[in-house]
Amino acid sequence: MRKFLSILFAFGPICLVAQSNYASLNETYYHWIDRYEIKTGGTLPQLFTTIKPYKRSDIISFLDSASRLNVFSSEADRFNLAYMNNDNWEWSRPETNDSRKPFLKYFYKKKSDLVFVDLPDIDLHVNPVLYLGAGSDSQANDMLFVNSRGLEVRGMIDKKVGFYTFLTENQFRLPNYIAQTITSDSTLGYYPVIPHEGFWKTFKGDQGYDFFQARGYITFEATKHINLQFGHDRFFIGNGQRSLIFSDHSPPALFLKGNVKVWKLNYFFLLNKFTGDVRGTSGGSQGSKNGYPEKFVAVHHLSINIGKKFNLGLFESVVFGSENEDGSNSFRLDYLNPVIFFRAIEQQNGSSDNVILGADFKWNAFKNIQFYGQFVLDEFLLDFVKDGEGWWANKFGVQAGAKYIDAFGVSNLDLQAETNIVRPYTYSHNTKSGSYSNFDQPIAHPLGANFKEFIGIIRYQPVPKLNLAAKVITMQIGRDTVGFNFGSDIMKNNSYRKTYLTDSNFGNTIGQGVDNTIIMGTFTASWHLKHNLFIDVSATIRNSKSAAAVFNNNSTITSLALRWNIAQRLYEF
Repeated sequence: MRKFLSILFAFGPICLVAQSNYASLNETYYHWIDRYEIKTGGTLPQLFTTIKPYKRSDIISFLDSASRLNVFSSEADRFNLAYMNNDNWEWSRPETNDSRKPFLKYFYKKKSDLVFVDLPDIDLHVNPVLYLGAGSDSQANDMLFVNSRGLEVRGMIDKKVGFYTFLTENQFRLPNYIAQTITSDSTLGYYPVIPHEGFWKTFKGDQGYDFFQARGYITFEATKHINLQFGHDRFFIGNGQRSLIFSDHSPPALFLKGNVKVWKLNYFFLLNKFTGDVRGTSGGSQGSKNGYPEKFVAVHHLSINIGKKFNLGLFESVVFGSENEDGSNSFRLDYLNPVIFFRAIEQQNGSSDNVILGADFKWNAFKNIQFYGQFVLDEFLLDFVKDGEGWWANKFGVQAGAKYIDAFGVSNLDLQAETNIVRPYTYSHNTKSGSYSNFDQPIAHPLGANFKEFIGIIRYQPVPKLNLAAKVITMQIGRDTVGFNFGSDIMKNNSYRKTYLTDSNFGNTIGQGVDNTIIMGTFTASWHLKHNLFIDVSATIRNSKSAAAVFNNNSTITSLALRWNIAQRLYEF
C-alpha cells in the first residue's frame, strides 16, 4: 500500500478541472453505447470504446454528438437516450429526470437516485443495491438462489475530485457446473475460488457461498487531457464479448490508473496489485499473517483513430512479483515508467518477468456493421513458427468478430459473432508470480488457454422496456488432468509440460489433452420496471462432453431475479 500511495502522490496534479466518475461495467448498458457509435458510422472523439469503463461526462458528450446525427430514430432508442441522460443527470441536466411524485417527498426526487445533494461544493448520489433471485438446475437437488444487498455512492467534491464506492454482502448457491469446478479445484490441491470473486466462506453447511464485494476509487483530472484514478475495481480492454488482453473476469483489485486523451490518441496506463497465489490443500489456503503472496501487473495501451472509421490499439503488459524466487523482496520501479517498452526493461534487468504484447482494432466498415479483433503474443520464435512443428512456446491468441446493428432493417435487432483461439501454455509462466492471473483466476479469457471458441449473440429490444438476449457459445478445450500439463491451466508452471507425445517441446496443438466440448445456449428477458430496477427471466442449456467423466455435465438451468442498481451475474463458460 505504501508503494501505491507514494506513486499516487508522485503523479499528483498541480491543477484540477471538472471531474467525472465512471459508469460501472454492465453488458446491456455498454452494448447500447457501442451500438450508437456504430450507428453514427464512425469513431467519435469523446469515447475510445476499447478501454472500459467509460467516464460519465464522456458518455453524455458522446450522446449529444450522436443526437445531432439522428441515430436515436426508434422509440426504443429514444427511451435508451433518456435513460442514460437520467442516469448521468449531473452532466446532462435533463428536465425529465425530476420525478413527478417523490417517495415520501424526500426520496427519488430524481428518477435515478434515492437521495442526492446538488451543490457547488459537493455532488452526491446514494442508491440501494439489491439482487434477489431463485432458480433450478437439472443437475442439483437444491434450489439455486442469489441474495445481494448493499449500497452504491458516487459524487464529486468542488467539481474537482470524484469518488465512488460499491459494497454488497452476498449469499448464493451456484449452478452445478460451477460448483463442480470449485470442488475439483480442491481435489487437485488448489484453494477453491469462486469466479469473479475473492475470499469467501460457506453458507448453510457447504450448500452455498457467502462473501463481500467492495469496489471504490477516487479520480481527478490533472489537466484537461490527463485523468488519474486510484482505487479498487475492474477494467476491460476490447470491443468484443471476451477480451484476450485484459478482462473483468477476476476479482476487483487495487489499482493506479492514468489516461491521456488528446487529438486522435488515447493512452492508458494501469498498475494493478493482484493476489499471486491462494493455492493450498483442502485444509485451507497458504495465506499467512502477512497475507497472500502479491504480484503486480503493469499495462500500457495506445489507441489511435485513423480516418473516420478505423481505430488501432497497441498493448503491452508485464507481470512481476514483489517476492523473488530466492525469497528476497524487490519491487521493480522500472515498470512504473508510463512511457517505456516493458520487454526492453525486462531484458536489461535479466528478470524472468512475464511480458505480453498485443494489438486490437475496430472498423466501422459499412452502414451499421463493425468488425473488431485482438491479437495477443506471449512468446514465440519466428523460425519455429515457420517450421509449423508446434513448438510449445509459440504462445499466442487471436480474436475476430463482427457486429450488425438494426440487422436486416429491423430496428433494435442487433447481431454479433465472435471467435477466439488461444494456443496451449499462453499466459502461463515458469514462476509462481508470472502467470497472467489474479486470485487463481485468468485476467484475460475465463477458459485460460488451449481452446477454440465461437460466440453468437442476438439482442432485441422490441419495446422500450423489454430487452431480449439469446446467446450460443461453443467451446472446444484441451483439459489438463492430474499429473499432466497440456497447457490449459495457466496457473501451472510451464517448465513441467507433460503430454502423450514423446517430445513435449514440439507437436503441441490447440485442443491437445483431454478433449472437452461445451455447447451453451442462454436466453434472457429483462423488463425495466423503474430506473435501474429490472426483472430478469433466464434459461440456460449447457451440454459438456468429455472422455473424462469429471468434465461431463448436461444442465438445464432456469431463474427469476429482481435487480436494483446492479449488473447481471454472468457465468458463461
